Amino acid sequence: MSGNSGAVRFLYGTVFGRLLLKAVMVTHADRLAVAFLHSPLSRCIVAPYARRCGIELTPSQLRSFRTYRDFFVRTREQLPFDAEPTHLISPCDGWLSAYPIGADSSFSIKNSHYRLHDLLQDDALAAGYTGGVCLVLRLRPSDYHHYCYIDDGYQGENHFISGVLHSVQPIACEKYPVFVLNRRSWTLLTTDHFGPVVQTEIGALIVGGIVNPRGNRRVRRGEEKGYFELAGSTITLLFEKGRICLRPEIEAGLRRGEVQVRQGEWIATQMQ
Repeated sequence: MSGNSGAVRFLYGTVFGRLLLKAVMVTHADRLAVAFLHSPLSRCIVAPYARRCGIELTPSQLRSFRTYRDFFVRTREQLPFDAEPTHLISPCDGWLSAYPIGADSSFSIKNSHYRLHDLLQDDALAAGYTGGVCLVLRLRPSDYHHYCYIDDGYQGENHFISGVLHSVQPIACEKYPVFVLNRRSWTLLTTDHFGPVVQTEIGALIVGGIVNPRGNRRVRRGEEKGYFELAGSTITLLFEKGRICLRPEIEAGLRRGEVQVRQGEWIATQMQ
């Protein structure tokens, strides 16, 4: 769903919509949608959906998709990425925002207050990011939903946390603390140039999966880390105090709202 779609506004902006959304979550009716999007019956919605989102597909590509899910998790040629070691790159296509992490290891988005303990369910780890910064990258359905490593380093274990599947669009974030309610997976990246970074992938409305096939291994900048399935999602990155400085152009843009970025793009610099 796009950021201002009528469906999201209805579900989160009206009383009846919120009641309907609660009923869907309680009864797990969303599983029917997931089953449909994995079935050959969903192939008919790929072309109109791609047109509506401005996604260009060749006739041969369209013929290759057996289901909507096949279309959504499609791959593309590896994009070039900024190789300067002191440049932090975006892990994905999406809309970037940044939030300071307070003395109580928390940050605020819209009307929601997030404690890192609730996001990670790990007190000791959360405490290390006090005074740091949380970068949030919101992926729309039209964005490419594979993501890469932000730096050379070592990836620890993947920690999956079950949860519900709210939309991650702004109107939903105004109503619910979706990042600590939603299904998510986090890992500690011991990076060569930006210190220990916690990356969390957060599922959204009807996202059927967060696929992170690797763990406990050495990783390389720009290498694929994983991908989302079926709908728009979010990635958060936690940095310790004094580790990064946003590019001036990015910082200026953030004063006006979210900034659109691309996977591999330079978004911040290592602080000396």
